[in-house]
Amino acid sequence: MTNQERSSRTLFSWIWRDYFSKQKGRIGVAFVLMAIEGSMLGFLSYMLKPMFDRVFVAGETSALTWVAFVIFSLFVIRGLTSVAQKVLMSKASETAGADIRADAVRHAMTLDTAFHETHPPGAMIERIQGDVAAIKSNVVSIITGFGRDVIALLSLFTVALTVDPLWTLAALIGVPILIAPSTMVQRYTRGRAKAAREIATRMTIRLDEIFHGINPIKLNRLEGYQSDRYDALQGNRVRLEVQARLGQAATPGLVDLMTGIGFLGVLFFGGREIISGEKTVGEFMSFFTAMALMFEPVRRLGALSGQLQIATASLERLRQLFDINPSISSPAQPKPVPTATDIQLDDVHLAFEGHPVLRGTSFVAEANKTTALVGASGAGKSTVFNVLTRLIEPTSGSVRLGGTDLSDMNLGDLRSKFSVVTQDALLFDETVRDNITLGASDITDTALQQAIDAAYVSEFIPKLSDGLDSPAGPRGSSLSGGQRQRVAIARALLRDAPILLLDEATSALDAASEAAVQKALDALSKDRTTLVIAHRLSTIRDADKIVVMDRGRVVDEGTHDMLLAREGIYADLYRLQFREEA
Repeated sequence: MTNQERSSRTLFSWIWRDYFSKQKGRIGVAFVLMAIEGSMLGFLSYMLKPMFDRVFVAGETSALTWVAFVIFSLFVIRGLTSVAQKVLMSKASETAGADIRADAVRHAMTLDTAFHETHPPGAMIERIQGDVAAIKSNVVSIITGFGRDVIALLSLFTVALTVDPLWTLAALIGVPILIAPSTMVQRYTRGRAKAAREIATRMTIRLDEIFHGINPIKLNRLEGYQSDRYDALQGNRVRLEVQARLGQAATPGLVDLMTGIGFLGVLFFGGREIISGEKTVGEFMSFFTAMALMFEPVRRLGALSGQLQIATASLERLRQLFDINPSISSPAQPKPVPTATDIQLDDVHLAFEGHPVLRGTSFVAEANKTTALVGASGAGKSTVFNVLTRLIEPTSGSVRLGGTDLSDMNLGDLRSKFSVVTQDALLFDETVRDNITLGASDITDTALQQAIDAAYVSEFIPKLSDGLDSPAGPRGSSLSGGQRQRVAIARALLRDAPILLLDEATSALDAASEAAVQKALDALSKDRTTLVIAHRLSTIRDADKIVVMDRGRVVDEGTHDMLLAREGIYADLYRLQFREEA
């Protein structure tokens, strides 16, 4: 069954079972308080009979005190239970919402790189934040509707029946009018709400791209273009939200029509009986008040159908996320990760959407030595790194670490063997210290100092306002490119993994920064199995082995001097780069 074909009942059963049922204690108490709050309306309408018949008409002074006290007590009880149930429901819904968001984030992080390449960050943010918010608020409204408004209706309906069953039947004569239109309105509302959620996702994607690319936008004078695109999305969302609210409001409107017809019937039958003396004024006022008080609960319950459709639209989108399973996972019975760190690729093939990227790639990276991968852009070098860390899975061939196939190992254990430093050093909007330690609590001050010294982070730390506790800024924007690279290297040093992957770690740096970072990389590479993707060939002249790749294949390998002597692709690349740098 597809997400679109899932019923609201199935989706709400899932969200209740997995999340809101954990709060059933709070929700249960809140439900009882809602029932008490709702039942007060029935008691209030019932008390109008003695108020009119015994106090206002008969003039019984003795009845005035107790009637007034009972009515006052009803309002006090209603007020206290209303506040208490709202606090309890707020706690339950916020906790359940936090659990949903936490699970959604955890699940999203397990999904493959291919998933995240086709689902922009903005789309994921909107699904986790916006959809969960819509679910949370509407589920609370639905629970409150059943806990408070249904009880209120039952109590008021009971009072109406005790006064006169015929009057009650007349009041309900318009109910059949609701059935067919309500069904049509629900379908309309659900479709509009789902479309609105999709537009909200696209708006969040657009905002993420705008703020992430603010400098290119300014430099290319794209402010107007980006504003127009965002405004167009806003216009569509306003239109869809209004249409969804129209559908949501239509049911209460139908309820108004039903109520009007009902009141017409009551006045027709009841008015004559009051005039003839068959019924007292108190009975009529009690009945009339019960029917009048029914008006708002019925309208709120009518609106619940629209809220149900809005919540269902968000539930479908969220459930769709949870239904996606990672294709790359740990085996049921993983083999121990070997202590040996030699790496072997044997006839590895891999294609993206039918386009071959690796075409029978084979080479060996020996333990505790440096192996460099070189070649033109698109040769498959970075893809090899992603295969080694199992971010992507090869179509065929084998990749072994210490003689054990990577697919036979636990994913977490395998990745703990690698430290990775790329040309885009990912830093978080936290302090420099936090970006180095990454939340590890067992790092001693001595180990931290050794890492920042070896990575040459200590050279620029004194220049920062709060030293190691200075904020790195969004994506490390408070630091220069060279500083960000050195922080990433310090992080890798603390990780102390036996295999090091360097993906063009100095390609974006100026000469001075490159020299400092290269010294840090040399310290990091010591006594580790190191694979390097190099943009500047001068940085890998001393590598133990250089593997030359071209269009997904290994076309040559050897030392720098050996490859130059062969006058192949490597020699051509080296001479071309030498002329460009000259």
